[in-house]
Amino acid sequence: MLAGVFRSEEFEAPELFDQVLEELGLLFHPPADPRAAKWAMAYWIAGQIADGSLDPAAGTHLIWADIAYDLGYPEELEPLVHCAHNLDGWEESWGVSIDELNREAVEAAKQFLSQGSGAEARD
Repeated sequence: MLAGVFRSEEFEAPELFDQVLEELGLLFHPPADPRAAKWAMAYWIAGQIADGSLDPAAGTHLIWADIAYDLGYPEELEPLVHCAHNLDGWEESWGVSIDELNREAVEAAKQFLSQGSGAEARD
């Protein structure tokens, strides 16, 4: 039961859950258009990577697997997809630390965010 909601109050649970997500900064409201929603999700995830609230490996993997594929691997997402591949397949023998790869992913996310929303306008 969410936050101690009684069975008679279950109808309030979705609103309470959204309120909790909003307070935690985890609520995402996608646009109705599926392509626009994918782009919005990419920006939201990149923002979470850039501000440190989402692990770079997890975030870039989400962008690679759940967004870039559906958008046909657009050029704008290539640096984040590249980071996802590197973080997913990293081995100690590479001579680069996982921390360095994480920093590269954060920088790629910041660069993507700085490019603005022109990418989805071209779709």
